[in-house]
Amino acid sequence: MLSSLFGSGEGGGSLLDRLKQGIEKTRSGFVDRIEDVVHGKKEIDADLLDELEYTLITADIGVRTATEILETIRQRVDRKMVADAGEVRALIRAHLLEVLQAADRPEARVGQPPLVIMMVGVNGAGKTTTTGKLARRLQENGKTVLMAAADTFRAAAIEQLEVWATRADTDIIRQSQGADPSAVVFDALQAGRARKADIVIVDTAGRLHTKENLMAELEKMRRTAGRVISDAPHEVYLVLDATTGQNGLEQARKFTEAGGVTGIVLTKLDGTAKGGIAIAIARELNLPIRYAGVGEKVTDLLPFDPEQYIASLFD
Repeated sequence: MLSSLFGSGEGGGSLLDRLKQGIEKTRSGFVDRIEDVVHGKKEIDADLLDELEYTLITADIGVRTATEILETIRQRVDRKMVADAGEVRALIRAHLLEVLQAADRPEARVGQPPLVIMMVGVNGAGKTTTTGKLARRLQENGKTVLMAAADTFRAAAIEQLEVWATRADTDIIRQSQGADPSAVVFDALQAGRARKADIVIVDTAGRLHTKENLMAELEKMRRTAGRVISDAPHEVYLVLDATTGQNGLEQARKFTEAGGVTGIVLTKLDGTAKGGIAIAIARELNLPIRYAGVGEKVTDLLPFDPEQYIASLFD
């Protein structure tokens, strides 16, 4: 389903180049600071480790991951396995890649289409926009996509998704504003099966993870989907605004508990120096990052690959 990051895409340049451009702020705020800490230093002392700890934590990779990295460095120093401070960068790079790879897993597949993807998250994270961009990307990869306008609460959400349906050249199933979101899901999945669509993407209303009634509504939609198509939704993507940093991690934790999240889409990654939140999510919740939003254009939703993400930061 995902296209290779080595491929070229609309918008100019390879997808790898566009990923590098999209996470430039994270690179500047994180990797360049690591370079500054270790540059010209031969000895790994307490001051250097303190500076590294501060750099790691402020990049939002998570206290747990930062602690693990520092402990690994200390152990290797004690065992004379690290010759100088310049090798520290390589140790950090290897550990971050290991964290992302450990959480990565293949996307769901179905024997009988459609595959059902549900998009969830808080208000303002960019769910509807991401739904449209994802539909466009999947269409370009040869998939037939149907979108479900299950955000019947927010004013103009349905109209916004209709605009994206036109851009992505996909059909949309909708009802009127205020309709039962589960009814929209039911109709969309029935339509998806009847039309032999490859994928149905369900756009849901933004909801605070602390509001139990809204989370219960999300669970109702999931149950409805499962009654129409076995094991649906097959993927539940939590759309997170990368600029929220550690708040995004707490959102992910709550949605995972209530909404059966299977993967993360990080939006606005180009607007933050705290792209390390991808590491924290993978480490704390064992969830793969599926896509990264790196701009406002329709083509600025890129498939996330652990090796290419780390390479874009460090190489």
